[in-house]
Amino acid sequence: MKNPIFELSAPILALPRIAKRLLVLSVDMGLCIVTLWLAYYLRLGEFISIAGQSEWASGAVWASATAIAIALPIFIVSGLYRAIFRYSGWPALLTVARAVAIYGLLYACIFTAVGVSGVPRTVGIIQPILLLLLVGASRALARMWLGDEYTSILKRSSRPKALIYGAGSTGRQLAAAMTNSLEIQVAGFVDDDDRLHGHVLNGQPIYNPADIETLVETLQINDVLLAMPSLSRQRRNEILSQVRRARVAVRTLPSMNDLAQGKVSVSDLRELDIDDLLGREPVAPNHILLTKNILGKVVLVTGAGGSIGSELCRQIAVVRPSKLLLIEQSEFALYSIQQELEEKMSNSETELVPLLASVQDPDRMREIMSTWHPDTVYHAAAYKHVPLVEHNPAAGIKNNVMGTLHAAQAAAENGVSDFVLISTDKAVRPTNVMGASKRLAEMVLQALAPIKTDTKFCMVRFGNVLGSSGSVVPKFRQQIRDGGPITLTHPDVTRYFMTIPEAAQLVIQAGAMAKGGDVFVLDMGQPVKIIDLAKRMVELSGLTVKDAQHPDGDISINVTGLRPGEKLFEELLIGDNPKTTIHPCIMKAHEEFIAWEALEDKLSALEVALNVNDVGVIRLMMKQLVQGYAPSDDIVDWVYLEQEDEALKLGLSGT
Repeated sequence: MKNPIFELSAPILALPRIAKRLLVLSVDMGLCIVTLWLAYYLRLGEFISIAGQSEWASGAVWASATAIAIALPIFIVSGLYRAIFRYSGWPALLTVARAVAIYGLLYACIFTAVGVSGVPRTVGIIQPILLLLLVGASRALARMWLGDEYTSILKRSSRPKALIYGAGSTGRQLAAAMTNSLEIQVAGFVDDDDRLHGHVLNGQPIYNPADIETLVETLQINDVLLAMPSLSRQRRNEILSQVRRARVAVRTLPSMNDLAQGKVSVSDLRELDIDDLLGREPVAPNHILLTKNILGKVVLVTGAGGSIGSELCRQIAVVRPSKLLLIEQSEFALYSIQQELEEKMSNSETELVPLLASVQDPDRMREIMSTWHPDTVYHAAAYKHVPLVEHNPAAGIKNNVMGTLHAAQAAAENGVSDFVLISTDKAVRPTNVMGASKRLAEMVLQALAPIKTDTKFCMVRFGNVLGSSGSVVPKFRQQIRDGGPITLTHPDVTRYFMTIPEAAQLVIQAGAMAKGGDVFVLDMGQPVKIIDLAKRMVELSGLTVKDAQHPDGDISINVTGLRPGEKLFEELLIGDNPKTTIHPCIMKAHEEFIAWEALEDKLSALEVALNVNDVGVIRLMMKQLVQGYAPSDDIVDWVYLEQEDEALKLGLSGT
């Protein structure tokens, strides 16, 4: 039970600032009188009555009045009454000592040096010393008595308030962990069980979820913390939809697997997972397919430091191949994924081999393949950013097409059993160089499959992955943190989305089903309008979208216009005849391609044009090779535009 003396601190601290200053002023006035009384006792050896008729009593009245008249103005000027309950330690004592020293000098001059009838001269020295001790002690006692309560009030008043959604064991653990948190103050629980509504759990009320909007306003809630890690995705999405309307930030706990240690801490709270924003239920992986091409085998991943490549490496490492070869042309990216995997695989028998290499170097690819003879190759190396490849088309095609060709030929020559290309929905009826180059890379593998029968070539085509480098989700999240605006190229832009871990798992499983030349298409669910995703992210951050209907909103959305080669809508199939597979999220497409005998010569001619950066010829050849390729813009290659500019300037200067 709390000490009654300490319970008195709250009403005192609740007083207005002026009242608290007057209270402390009165205490110091009393201390001036008490210390003078004690000074007389120490000098005379007996207590005197200040209200008496003796000579000493008359002198004491004048000495007391003088002490108050000198001390209080000095204390006021010295700042002793500005923030008394926040003072602690040496700074406070030095302030008191300085003020009392000035007071003592003046007081001693009057009653010791000059002298006053009825006041012993030693009182002019003893009283300031006693006053220093008692004033200092009063500050120390005030800090001990009121300081902790004052700090507690400050913390409670400044901490944002939160409701915990879920009054189960996880919610209770989270509330307990947040008891002394300086970050968030728990204001109560919200739970779906109507039997709990109106009850109190660990001192916190349990509310009805239907009242969230009202609670946010009345209790001044800043955050809703989802403490239901085992919740189904469908119910989770329903809750998020409900909370969005309350305009409050949402944070969540990881899954039960991540909380397997049995304790929940404040540090476990995090921003919503990307798949929470996606709103789709991931399909459990088929472990037979996951292990078929990996377990105990030599596996090679190109582009191992990229978004998809690095996640493939993480997923592969879990399945325990005998060797995992990491090919990456970026030294930093290779170092990063190597360090991460080595830490995670410290107790694994898998040998990790980081290799600096470019897939555009056929000799280096043959050297690597002939040294380790991998069983399975996952080819994730690619330039994938649409505007960058549009402005650098020759570099993009060299990497995406010729790099795929060199890696595939090296694989076939060295007995690779399975070769899986990571492709994209932008390869379907492409309007940009990146998409066209990926479709041509698919065609290379389709053409090689019938003549390189010892190696099963296949490709896996899917849409955007959330959270990858350049993805809209991390970009939007940062723009929201910066206070906006969110930049969007077009209000009607629609994309298919999938999380990186889900995409990587499905790539591995699709590759395990390949028979040669297969084009696998992942079921991406329903397409998402990018503007809807942006609005959802704003609302789940506890903010509002600023637009014509809501001019006082927090985050505006600016439309910047479509970038070169960008499409409004993406497709996954060229034809309309997908076939089902044994996996519910993987389909097989039938796509037309050019036989290797004809394609080989065309690729050689294309390579010549790439080497001299003849953008016009490159563009024309890509249109001839890739069915449905319809460039939507003029040539925007930076080198071509600069050379055109220079030629124009020379022509003008010549005239």
